[in-house]
Amino acid sequence: MKKMMRWLGAILVMISGLSAVVPAQATNTDTSNNIGFSVAAQTPKNQIDKQATFFDLKMTAGQTQTLQTRIYNTTNRDIRVAMGIHTAYTNSGGAIEYVTPAKKYDASLQYRVDQLTKIKGPTTVTVPANGSKLVSAQTTMPTKDFNGALLGGWYFKRVDQKVTGEVKGATNISSEYSYVVGIKYSLGTAPTPVLKLSDVAAGMVNYHRSIVVTLRNTAAVMIPRVTMKTTVTAKDSGKTVVKATKQGVMLAPNTTFNYPLLLNKQKLQAGTYHLHLVAHNSAHKWTFDRDFKISAATAKTYNQDTVDDNGISIWWLIGLGALGMLIVVLLILWLVLFLKKRRQSQD
Repeated sequence: MKKMMRWLGAILVMISGLSAVVPAQATNTDTSNNIGFSVAAQTPKNQIDKQATFFDLKMTAGQTQTLQTRIYNTTNRDIRVAMGIHTAYTNSGGAIEYVTPAKKYDASLQYRVDQLTKIKGPTTVTVPANGSKLVSAQTTMPTKDFNGALLGGWYFKRVDQKVTGEVKGATNISSEYSYVVGIKYSLGTAPTPVLKLSDVAAGMVNYHRSIVVTLRNTAAVMIPRVTMKTTVTAKDSGKTVVKATKQGVMLAPNTTFNYPLLLNKQKLQAGTYHLHLVAHNSAHKWTFDRDFKISAATAKTYNQDTVDDNGISIWWLIGLGALGMLIVVLLILWLVLFLKKRRQSQD
């Protein structure tokens, strides 16, 4: 039963990864989309990149400014949109995350965008049918001198439910669509990037055993398009345990990047290991070497809790997820037809 729950957990993760979330930095005022709404930042005079469609603002210490975004409704009925301000960080996939708030922020992060910038008025608004609504947020910069960039996003999510009819006892089905307008505040002079190796340890990522490398960008500057070449070897034999190359990593300012090296079918073994990692982009290069240990208890725990030994490949997970979604759709269609026939018989 416990093994089955782990499989189901992995399947649910895969299904959620296929969800229709639109991470849009509002590109224009064109409202011709199939999700019913769009957003567009109203960039102010202190916009650094005039062509950018997100907020890329040059700010000074203590400055207060109002930001505005227009929400467009392309449907023939009113819709409700919820908003939030988030602080950006780098997720385990190596991308900058604007949608889901971090559970914990890097210790080097002095100021968070979500604490400096607040939405003015209600955080959920009604946008009229075939119309638009201008919403505002107010930001206040730190009063102390600060050099670098603060990165975040203004998040918009449609939360109204589309109801085709009132059926007693029936469950209404709704879809969620979201946009993010990026926010970047630049103050003073940009510092030099600082990348540090914080930790290397055995770990578990979505029920897959891994060796997790924890890297930290402790400077208030983004490190873009980083390529990482990593090798883990057994200390005693020199045998390569895992070798990986990851390209296009985007490190947000003052962020922690937990980089998982998936072991797949390979079991964790107790012992001492060596990590060699080279990270570079067009402007900078860092080389890290670190010995680390995996205890027998840790190896046993992760080897038992993984789904890697159950013969379920990622394509099986995708297939099972798609099958589950198909079943839901068929049930909805059956319910609609059943109710239609029932109404016809009553008439």
